[in-house]
Amino acid sequence: MARFDRYMLSQLMVLFGFFSLVLVAVYWINRAVKLFDRLIGDGQTAMVFAEFTALTLPSVIRVVLPIAGFAATLYVTNRLSTESELTVMQSTGFSPWRLARPVFFFGIVVALMMAALTHLLVPASLKQLQLREAEISQNVTARLLTEGTFLHPTDRVTFYIREITPEGRMNDVFLSDRRNPNESVTHTAASAYIVRQESGPSIVMVNGLTQRLSRPENQLNTTHFADLSYDISGFLSTNGPQKPQLRHFTTLEMLTNPIHIQVRTGVNTGVFAEELHIRFVQPLFALTAALLGFATLLSGGFSRFGVWRQIVIALILLVLIKALEGVVTEPVLSTPSLWPLLYMPSLLGLFMATLLLARSAGQLPSRTARRRKKAALT
Repeated sequence: MARFDRYMLSQLMVLFGFFSLVLVAVYWINRAVKLFDRLIGDGQTAMVFAEFTALTLPSVIRVVLPIAGFAATLYVTNRLSTESELTVMQSTGFSPWRLARPVFFFGIVVALMMAALTHLLVPASLKQLQLREAEISQNVTARLLTEGTFLHPTDRVTFYIREITPEGRMNDVFLSDRRNPNESVTHTAASAYIVRQESGPSIVMVNGLTQRLSRPENQLNTTHFADLSYDISGFLSTNGPQKPQLRHFTTLEMLTNPIHIQVRTGVNTGVFAEELHIRFVQPLFALTAALLGFATLLSGGFSRFGVWRQIVIALILLVLIKALEGVVTEPVLSTPSLWPLLYMPSLLGLFMATLLLARSAGQLPSRTARRRKKAALT
């Protein structure tokens, strides 16, 4: 690799790392706040929060990598153009195609990162995240054993514990069950214990009072008890094993067992084809974004006022490509045989980058050249 290629590629990688770090931090903070409220509010520890956050990172990184690559390309190209480095290289005989070579290598690197994420890391992290969520939802201790907080393990059920002793005894327990529209039941006890039985977990309350309020008659019945067993498996149990989702399978599994996966997940052929091919489209889009950004800025040439106009054009082109991706998705979902349409936006972006580089190399007549030719003919 030539010295100029190494120099420009190093600049691209440094800025790519910076933009990736910034964008991942922004997306991560947005998701971390929601996770923190949900997990810590349910009584989970900080370690569980950190684990869940780590499992969501691959999905976040997959979203920001193409944007970071595009931003790094724009920044480096703009700086090299402003400092006349690109002009100097062109004066030494470097064509636009030659200048685009390190950007192409950079796009390949970003595309390989995207491929590792889309084909392996993201499906594995999402699958593990689903398993951990199922385990957390069945964790009685995390759901109920929280001091001084009114908890709602399910709709119309309220549970409160004033204190939990080191021996596991719960002091001053309050349990309100309003799931029956015709009857409201409230249990209060001086102490209670959680006992696991064959039918599921139960709370054994000691020295307490039960109050039953009949709704139609507004009649209140109270009963003092020495001990009372209350089955809590009904509002803590989940709806059974969760059905596996299509995005939890790796690309290799989808390619080798497509029918089996469709049966297990319950998706149709259109959804399966869209999910499979979009995993190949996303790395291709990362390469397209880098080349399109460089080609658009290079087409502007050198100017003392910078290449801000070309930067705006590059942003508009990238937005149009992303909008076109949304347009071509619907036909594929209804007609799976149209899956090549998913590659059309990224390929169109590569075609536009090729045209812009050809125009910068003088292989396509520019608007000024056409005007001069027209004036000469007249």
